[in-house]
Amino acid sequence: MGQGQLATVPEPKYWHLRTVLLRTIDAEFSTGQVIPNERELSARFGVARATLRQALDQLELEGRLIRRRGIGTLIAAPRVGIPVSSPGESGPGAPGGSLTWRAVDCVSAPASAQLASALGIPVGETVHTVRRLRLVQGQIMATESLHVPDSAVPHLPAVPHVVGSATEQDQAKSVLRQLERLGVDGESRSVELGVAEAEQAALLERPPGTPVLVVTARYAAAGRLVALAVSTYRADTCKLTFGETGKVEVTPVQAGAVRTAS
Repeated sequence: MGQGQLATVPEPKYWHLRTVLLRTIDAEFSTGQVIPNERELSARFGVARATLRQALDQLELEGRLIRRRGIGTLIAAPRVGIPVSSPGESGPGAPGGSLTWRAVDCVSAPASAQLASALGIPVGETVHTVRRLRLVQGQIMATESLHVPDSAVPHLPAVPHVVGSATEQDQAKSVLRQLERLGVDGESRSVELGVAEAEQAALLERPPGTPVLVVTARYAAAGRLVALAVSTYRADTCKLTFGETGKVEVTPVQAGAVRTAS
């Protein structure tokens, strides 16, 4: 078999400019600084405004720049490290602290064929779906849908479902407490790149189509699957960490640092 040869693909002008801008940012600016306006940058690098905007849009998409109305374009803080495999930090019923989950609501409905297959339950069995937000120092970093089959939490108190009411949060807390009592003794996780759909984007306070990291976790207790969680993390402001050796402390986002303590 003959050796293949990769075709040479010209690099788009905006992508080359993005690389140049990254080097400039690293050499001349620090977190929180405002970079020159488009007119000045176009003149400095000798490019059209349209090309510059493409490069700036790309860097904003990657989480390297932040645009603020009335202020300008700022250098973003480095991504915040978020542990996703630490006991008590990311599992069902994770406690508070510098990293916290906040329950939004809970909806109980018959399982669709797809969800039933994922949970290993009969189609139509009631599934309680808890929606939660993960916050770091008050900033929303992720949204999660935690699916729990009714058979896994048989002692769940009956609560009348009223959309937008406090009873939805009460029900969410009841489901999480029941999971905690079960004692999860096994879990598996997978991570993939995705984009935020309308519902997730609204919860994350980002535009639809924003790049995200999707973490799918399966929790088992006593040899059976008791919960399925699909978490959507902002890829522009955080990075996921696995198997850390020490306690991870996340500093405020403004400081842009993560330190590991022994």
